[in-house]
Amino acid sequence: MSMRRPIPLVRQLSTSAASPHAVKLKPSAPRDRQTLVLPSGRVLGFAEYGNPTGFPLFYFHGFPSSRLEGHIMDDVGQKHDLRILSLDRPGFGLSTFQPRRCIVDWPADVEAFADHARLGRFAVLGASGGGPYALACARSLPPDRLAGVGLLSSAAPWAAGPQYLRPLARKLRWWTRYFPGPFRLVADPFWWMIRRAMKTEPGQAQWADDVLQAMVDGIKKVVQEDVPLKNRAVSSPDKTAAQRREEQMEILGDLSEAFAQGSRACVQEHQLITNDWGFPWHEVTYPIKMWHGVRDRNAPIQMIRYMAHRLPNCELFEYDRGHFDMHLFMGQILDQLVRRKESKKERKRRLSLSLGSQPVLPESSR
Repeated sequence: MSMRRPIPLVRQLSTSAASPHAVKLKPSAPRDRQTLVLPSGRVLGFAEYGNPTGFPLFYFHGFPSSRLEGHIMDDVGQKHDLRILSLDRPGFGLSTFQPRRCIVDWPADVEAFADHARLGRFAVLGASGGGPYALACARSLPPDRLAGVGLLSSAAPWAAGPQYLRPLARKLRWWTRYFPGPFRLVADPFWWMIRRAMKTEPGQAQWADDVLQAMVDGIKKVVQEDVPLKNRAVSSPDKTAAQRREEQMEILGDLSEAFAQGSRACVQEHQLITNDWGFPWHEVTYPIKMWHGVRDRNAPIQMIRYMAHRLPNCELFEYDRGHFDMHLFMGQILDQLVRRKESKKERKRRLSLSLGSQPVLPESSR
């Protein structure tokens, strides 16, 4: 394993404290709500961003989140000639819930998607809670199909030291592990209320405005605590009801989609991430690149170093950032991640298979 020490802040980049989960919602488009029926009969939801004729990159969303999180990759995907394929994991968004699933089950879904879409080589990027799933793909998928596997602000293995985590994170594990039923009894009505409030017009119902604003304020507080004081964004208090609602939708959009089927998948996923991931480190022989902020409080750097030291072929890049502003370096990250090495024949084949802005999957698969 090689390790890069903290990289100085890049002054040319914006220093606003935006969250990687703060998706700016655009009018609903077919590319945001696509589905594929897997060989198992389950439905896999996905969204496409970036350049539709670009080199394919699978984006694995964080926790709790959904395929819509991939929207943050749209502009950078176009600039870097990448076709971003953002998948809903089972039970999130449009994907069918999968009882008794394991992290190591995920590569089969990814490979089935890649085969159906007739993809040759592709890169994989797992963000936050998607990190363990990227590692599982590096372990299980044929190396000759992979053009790079990366973990961005990844979740950390529980064995690395839960004492580094916030007390709230430790309490949440206790609830989801020992009392998942009561936890869902609270979470399901709460998110039903949030989703209902998001459907109201600004100013139409005071309860909806109050609930959404309280939720947004809570998320902002968590995000700001993770961002250095000098880099924190200052929000204006003088906003109209419509402006406040736009901000609420931007912040809560893909987070709400994560609970479209209730909290069952979120409880299941939290159990998976905070327990053994199902494979020993030495089995992940494919080269791994990791980018992480030394100020990250969701996944403390001590826990990430624990993982990086145990992976046999891992390179860790450390930044003087937190959990929620690492996306500012996405262009640099993609340059380091994707190893295209396409022959002219492969590139011609990829471009011939693309249907522009239309999904490559046949109508019967949606």
